[in-house]
Amino acid sequence: MVHSFASEAVAPSELRQLLEELYQGRGLSFYSNGQTIQMSSQDIWIVCRGVVLLSTLFPNGDEVLLGLASPSMPFGLPLTSIYSYHATALSDVDLMRLTVAEIEQSPTLSRSLWQHQSRRLRQTEAMLALVGHRRVKERLCQLLSLLKQEIGQPVAEGTRISVKLTHQNLANAIGTTRVTVTRLLGQLREEGWLSIDRNRYIILH
Repeated sequence: MVHSFASEAVAPSELRQLLEELYQGRGLSFYSNGQTIQMSSQDIWIVCRGVVLLSTLFPNGDEVLLGLASPSMPFGLPLTSIYSYHATALSDVDLMRLTVAEIEQSPTLSRSLWQHQSRRLRQTEAMLALVGHRRVKERLCQLLSLLKQEIGQPVAEGTRISVKLTHQNLANAIGTTRVTVTRLLGQLREEGWLSIDRNRYIILH
């Protein structure tokens, strides 16, 4: 489904203005929560609204979380050397598709996208650093703190993680099992470190 570049698309103002100036009238591609996003070797997606989960699959079927692409962040096959690279909408998302050639023809756009790509690379490095913590509980707390920084929304009770990550998603990110994550989240709730709201979003205190 494709619709226009709506005003609620929340890419940072400078990038959004640049995209509107360069590609006025170009539609956005809409993916609903849970949908797999199709990618090609010549296209780069720009997130305009929502959050996209980036992951890879090992030969044994295990999934590993590589990062989250939030508004203004680019992703796509031209930006990775990973063979099994997957993108899934973690919420309803609006995406703009640009070709590599279009980006190369605009130095201003290239610089802007590089800044946002660098931000995502720093996020991925932070996620990789999680495995350095020996205790799984510490890894989980550090991951939740990173999510708070990347996609947190202030609410009265604290900071809400703006997408619903499954216990399996969290387990994939820190190299443990879903059962372990479920148990540790229960402990953190008892300790008052987090809570779950009526819509099943995690709130960090």
